[in-house]
Amino acid sequence: MGTVKKVPMRQCTGCGEMKNKKDMVRILRTTENEIVLDATGRKNGRGAYLCRSRECFQKAVKSRGLERSLKAQIPAEVYEALEKEMEAIAES
Repeated sequence: MGTVKKVPMRQCTGCGEMKNKKDMVRILRTTENEIVLDATGRKNGRGAYLCRSRECFQKAVKSRGLERSLKAQIPAEVYEALEKEMEAIAES
């Protein structure tokens, strides 16, 4: 009898759907209170997950879902930087 490896699932902060963690982007509030895109998914801090789509990012911004998930206020320039990084990921 083989063991079945459980696939780690995370909920998208934008659309609310549960998806495979590997298919998502992690946005992180570091211990220094910086908001960054965590490409590796291994950095320390409080994370929020998003689908790799611009729509989900925009929903999360509009509903303040990212701010709730990260328990932090997010300045407009940080959102702009994140959006640019998200676009680069969505295109690849």
